[in-house]
Amino acid sequence: MKIDPILGPAVPELGWVPAPRYLMRRARIRQLMRKMAPGRLLEIGSGAAALLVELSSNGFQCEALELSVEARKLSQSVIDKFGQDIPLHALPGTQWQNRFDVLCAFDVLEHIEDDQQALAQWVSWIKPGGQLLLSVPAHMKLWRAGDKWAGHFRRYERESLIALLQDAGLEVEIFECYGFPLTNLSEWISAPIYARRIYDNAQNDSANRKQNNDRSGTDRKPHMKLYPLLSSVPGKWTLQIFSAIQNIFINRDLGSGYVLKARRRC
Repeated sequence: MKIDPILGPAVPELGWVPAPRYLMRRARIRQLMRKMAPGRLLEIGSGAAALLVELSSNGFQCEALELSVEARKLSQSVIDKFGQDIPLHALPGTQWQNRFDVLCAFDVLEHIEDDQQALAQWVSWIKPGGQLLLSVPAHMKLWRAGDKWAGHFRRYERESLIALLQDAGLEVEIFECYGFPLTNLSEWISAPIYARRIYDNAQNDSANRKQNNDRSGTDRKPHMKLYPLLSSVPGKWTLQIFSAIQNIFINRDLGSGYVLKARRRC
């Protein structure tokens, strides 16, 4: 299968398509990694492994740590669809200290109660001088039903996040606030949908945080109906316009997410 340059990998037949937030974040990650030399790369919380498929195609030696059984099954199906060979791990390896040139964790840290401990462990897996690519949702004032549905503990603020990274032994090289205005709008529009889903699951006593975490990177039900429009020529033009607008405001705190590149101190 070919990778669409605007949408990246998509597998609607498997129930996974890129959401607008994912696409705005992907655009910035691709830009941040544009001049990075390929090396050994670990993604934590790979979801459907769509970004790993792209990075593997660009020459990175990719691996993934994914705790969710459902996500690993979907990831393997996506990897197979695109003819890649990417190891998927259910648990950290015993020989991961100082192993990876690049570690990626996109919208994962907010799912972990002790984010300081998790970040310290991740940094230990990066080679001295290696790099961390990270994204998190921004601004607690933007907390909505979608955050609860996904199992988030928090959204982040710029200064406290930078302090957290520095305490973990990282030097922040690039720090961006992405998504404005598209992700702000899409999160606002989708909030009532997620609120209803939370209510329905609560009525059935079937919702819990682990389930929320497990499904957050793979559940694309609210986006499947939108995908035919998103993947059309007008839809792709619109995405490119929003991406260009996003770039204008990337250094201002107007978006709904942070994405950054940091280096482990030697």
